[in-house]
Amino acid sequence: MTNRKFSLLNAFLFLAAMALFGSVLMGAQTQAKKKTAAKPGAKKAVASSSAKKKKKRAAGTGGFWTEPTFADSTAGDSVDGEDLDVRRAAVESLGRFNGSVVVANPESGRILTMVNQKLALGGGFQPCSTIKIPVALAALSEGIIDRNTPVRLYGKTTLDLTRAIAKSNNPYFANLGIKLGYERVAYYAHLFGLGEKAGLDIEGEHAGRFPKAPPKNGGVGMLTSFGEEISLTPLQLTAFMSAIANQGTLYYLQYPRSHAEVESFAPRVKRRLDIQRLIPEVLPGMFGAVEFGTARRGFQADVPFAGKTGTCSEARTHLGWFGSFNDSGPNKLVVVVLLTGGKPSIGPQAAGIAGEVYRRLAANNYFTGNHTASRLTGSGPEASIQACCGQ
Repeated sequence: MTNRKFSLLNAFLFLAAMALFGSVLMGAQTQAKKKTAAKPGAKKAVASSSAKKKKKRAAGTGGFWTEPTFADSTAGDSVDGEDLDVRRAAVESLGRFNGSVVVANPESGRILTMVNQKLALGGGFQPCSTIKIPVALAALSEGIIDRNTPVRLYGKTTLDLTRAIAKSNNPYFANLGIKLGYERVAYYAHLFGLGEKAGLDIEGEHAGRFPKAPPKNGGVGMLTSFGEEISLTPLQLTAFMSAIANQGTLYYLQYPRSHAEVESFAPRVKRRLDIQRLIPEVLPGMFGAVEFGTARRGFQADVPFAGKTGTCSEARTHLGWFGSFNDSGPNKLVVVVLLTGGKPSIGPQAAGIAGEVYRRLAANNYFTGNHTASRLTGSGPEASIQACCGQ
């Protein structure tokens, strides 16, 4: 009797367990069906998402940026009056990147080429770390530092000006901004040409912008380390770098648009800057940037040049800046590069493009020979140069 009861109990428990297992299994299958069932528009949403991913990869932006990384940067350009040897080097060095290259003679203010004229003449972009050179000159002028002054960053860590420029150290320049204060920073920024047109009667040029008060995001420290709320144009950076290259003369940039304007070109001085004694203080850091710092991607052993990179994002546009000038041969140039788009649009990449401009020109003996600017005649063999270099 006992064994019979035990058998009946086991049978009951077995049937109950099977019923429970079946219920769980049916529930799991139902949940699986719910998850995999196609909802109205689901396939369309997946297709749309896939298309967006493909579009993002095709653009090569590395993110959802408002500007493409790659574009035809010569579209709409006019080359009349330009030095075509310089333009060819600039266009070929820029390649497929969406950006602008401006090359000028620092001894006269003449723009030799302006690749992507629409971008170069536009309203400007945040200068990122290129603002650090004006800030350094302001701090030197005010006696806050000299080249060897150790500035405390945190704890016992300090840094001098040369390495701070070469490595583009943000806390260092934020510290200088706080010591200077907004009023003095604004004074020197305007003195160096920020917030005003750099060119003389250049059609379509904008003046950029300098904020009327410290930025709400980070105050003067963000202003002097990242250029927060400043809009800088490639022409403004070109004019400022020219003043450093020529020991303190801020020229009006001029952009001859015809043979006659090239032949009658005469330099025009905007103002003299009292920075000649300060330039030797910033040059080691600017050369250091190219030799071992943030711009080392552009290093060219045969063409020494100094410069400053800038990398940041503004309104979902990644920015890569580089302002530079060479220090060899009778023909000195200022080369400024601005890249816009996705993650490849960074200061080191801009420095690499500038380095390639110098390399190509050096290969053509531009810096050692008595170079005469090539000019369009409107017909004949120049057509191939137009095709290469945009109109």
